[in-house]
Amino acid sequence: MNKVILAGRLATDPEVRYTQTGKAVASFRLAVNKRFSRDQQNTADFFSIIAWQKLAEICGNNLVKGSQILVDGYLQVRNYDAQDGSKRYVTEIVANDIEFMGTRPAHSDNDYSGAPSQQPAASSPASSFGSELPPDEEIPF
Repeated sequence: MNKVILAGRLATDPEVRYTQTGKAVASFRLAVNKRFSRDQQNTADFFSIIAWQKLAEICGNNLVKGSQILVDGYLQVRNYDAQDGSKRYVTEIVANDIEFMGTRPAHSDNDYSGAPSQQPAASSPASSFGSELPPDEEIPF
């Protein structure tokens, strides 16, 4: 069984490209913290993630460097011949599913649709909930 589950933060913005047949492919690096003991510094591993088709477009439109995600996929090893004639190997995770975790990084001015936010955060419906109370006569109990 070849199954990989990783939780981490994007180390790079997703790069979305299209194949000659029109399929979208997104690639980015994911930083995953290593467990550490009290006397060691916190370190991370960096994994190359590949997403295809609709998932690639979703990544390109909604994720930015620093976004926290959970990736479910499989490990893939491929090889190619470099210009100098040597054989190169690439190990990457091909994403089957990506779950968004946490909040969007604070340094971004865009909402999850990729368009600039039209409303300031303070004007959201949740922030005004309960701010206006009806007079006692209008309460139905």
